[in-house]
Amino acid sequence: MVTYEKIKSQEEALSLVGLGYVGMPIAVEFAKRGVKVIGFDLNEAKIETYKSGVDPTNEVGDEVIKDTTVEFTSNEEDLKGAKFHIVAVPTPVNDDHTPDLTPVEGASTILGRNLTKGSVVVFESTVYPGVTEDICVPILEKESGLKCGVDFKIGYSPERINPGDKAHRLNTITKIVSGMDEETLDVVAKVYEIVVDAGVHRAESIKVAEAAKVIENSQRDINIAFMNELSIIFNKMGIDTQSVLNAAGTKWNFLKFYPGLVGGHCIGVDPYYLTYKAEELGYHSQIILSGRRINDDMGKYVAESAVKNLIKADKTVKNAKVAILGFTFKENCPDTRNTKIIDIVNELCEYGIEPVIADPTADKAEAKRLYNVKFVDMDAIHDMDAVILAVAHTEFSAFTMERIDEFFADDKKVLLDLKGLLNRKEYEDAGYLYWRL
Repeated sequence: MVTYEKIKSQEEALSLVGLGYVGMPIAVEFAKRGVKVIGFDLNEAKIETYKSGVDPTNEVGDEVIKDTTVEFTSNEEDLKGAKFHIVAVPTPVNDDHTPDLTPVEGASTILGRNLTKGSVVVFESTVYPGVTEDICVPILEKESGLKCGVDFKIGYSPERINPGDKAHRLNTITKIVSGMDEETLDVVAKVYEIVVDAGVHRAESIKVAEAAKVIENSQRDINIAFMNELSIIFNKMGIDTQSVLNAAGTKWNFLKFYPGLVGGHCIGVDPYYLTYKAEELGYHSQIILSGRRINDDMGKYVAESAVKNLIKADKTVKNAKVAILGFTFKENCPDTRNTKIIDIVNELCEYGIEPVIADPTADKAEAKRLYNVKFVDMDAIHDMDAVILAVAHTEFSAFTMERIDEFFADDKKVLLDLKGLLNRKEYEDAGYLYWRL
């Protein structure tokens, strides 16, 4: 079996299967630490983008991509040149919220076709406990003709990369690692220690590691759902939620979560993997699914609040001019996949409002392909009846009141500041009809 020493000395190569927001930074970091890396992705256009020295994810930057020694390829046969494989493909959900394992099954099929004896395969994709051993291994065995535990070994090390976060990076976050046996665990742990300065946590089993990952985001989802429910209640009471949370946050053990739209491919998705497996075992989740329902409905709630505030301002709702600033699932990240801003857009359309959307950070081609959304330039936003400041991009955080004034048509300014970026009192004193979660 491949060893840490062979990876470290470049006698054997390491591959990354899937070069998105998770896989690409891992590949680049291993290469930076002197490991021979093969970066594989099915998307030929993405591979060509990387080869041209461009980082479309903004995770590491163009200069790093230009200088990296990663061998970017869309030719699956190049995977035969590696002995340590890391699979980092997305694990989305279907429209009915059941797990969509198509990407991880497809990656297993491709890797299986090109797997050689003595390899170690480590999955990073977030899954429910059992997927690695019960679903991925049989595919690898079938496609390769090799026997797991004899000809190749498997491990699991859940990704913890936070897209757009420049403080919590691969090398600064403790990495959970696991392996099918002690020998594999030792190899997996030592290989990841090459790039993870914060160290690794050796989980007792692959299932334990899978479970740990899926509950991390489920816990965060539940906490945000609680904040969203509080926001709904306090808005009905005429109390500012942010002020309440600031006051409560002075207690040493108060958990500082805030209300907001929960999108992306982690927090809004992972809980469904856990509840799906629970249902298979005859248990119907109560807390997890109730939190999911609250968070999934927040886009609709925001749109309804916008309409109510338009009415308060004596504005005609149908055909009202509304602008949405920000479309990505989180701040300072171009990724629009599973953004909850689209829920606001769709709900406003139900009221006869077709909002204009601006987002200088978002991947324009992706937004057009996934949602048929076309962005406008910031300078094109003026004479608005209402503005929804939806995403906390740094560029938006720097807005002055004078700049925001330019977006509106008259003195009746309806402003929805979803992330609480602005000073509520200042805007209310200036005559704004200001609302936030």
